[in-house]
Parts: sequence; C-alpha cells; structure tokens
Amino acid sequence: MSITEKAQELGVSLEAIEPGYLNLCIRSGNQLITSGHTSDQKGVLGKDVSVEQGYAAAKDCAQKILRSVYNTHGTLDGLKVVKVLGCVYSDGDFTDQHLVINGCSDLLHELYGKEGDGFHARSALGFAALPTGAAVEIEAIFEIK
Repeated sequence: MSITEKAQELGVSLEAIEPGYLNLCIRSGNQLITSGHTSDQKGVLGKDVSVEQGYAAAKDCAQKILRSVYNTHGTLDGLKVVKVLGCVYSDGDFTDQHLVINGCSDLLHELYGKEGDGFHARSALGFAALPTGAAVEIEAIFEIK
C-alpha cells in the first residue's frame, strides 16, 4: 500500500485546497516547505485545553500539512520528513509542548515509519498567542527522494 493510500485509509483528506493569502506549500529544489497550519481547536494549553485535546489538534495540523503537500506535489509517496516545528498556545506554566506535538509526529511516524523516512528533527515551543487563537500551529519540511 502506498503512503498516499495509507493516508486516505487513516482519514486524511487530499481534496484540493483553494489558494489563500500565502502559499501553503512550496517546492524549493528537492524540498517541500509548508507554511504554518493551524488547528481547528482554539484555546490555551494548560488553561482551557488539555494535553489530549492538544495532541488531537497537532494531529489535525499534520493532516492539513499532508493535504497541502499532496496538492503541491501530487503524491505523498517518495518523501522523507526532515523537520517539524510545533507551536503551542501555552499558559505560562505549561511545559508539555512536546507531548502535544507528538500528535503530529505520531501520524508522520505511522505513515513514513518511525525509524525510516518519518524519523524527523523537531522543535516543540510554547507561545503566548497564535493566529486566530489556535491551540496549535505546525510547519514542516519534506525532502523529495
């Protein structure tokens, strides 16, 4: 089964996205670089959003990223996940950003393999605010193999 087929089986929508103000995914050489994709979940981790809800929000971001990559590249196959940057709308005392961003990493591991092309570098950072009040925003870099 291809990565694209597996993603669809996991419920990842690959429908075309109407272009917005910025490019959601751009190809540069042999890389696909995404803009930040925000979660539908709103709110502050450590205040009104739980780690479990944040994990689901990060998974939502990953699904949106995959959709943008697919719409730019035409497939999810033949890619290596290089880098993920996860931003978490966090209360001042919240320190579990890494557990939240695991929602994104775990989906990428499921598709590309934890020890193979899905084994990526990652940062998980807390922010005082994110656009539109989103709980999570994530961007990613993929290598075209």
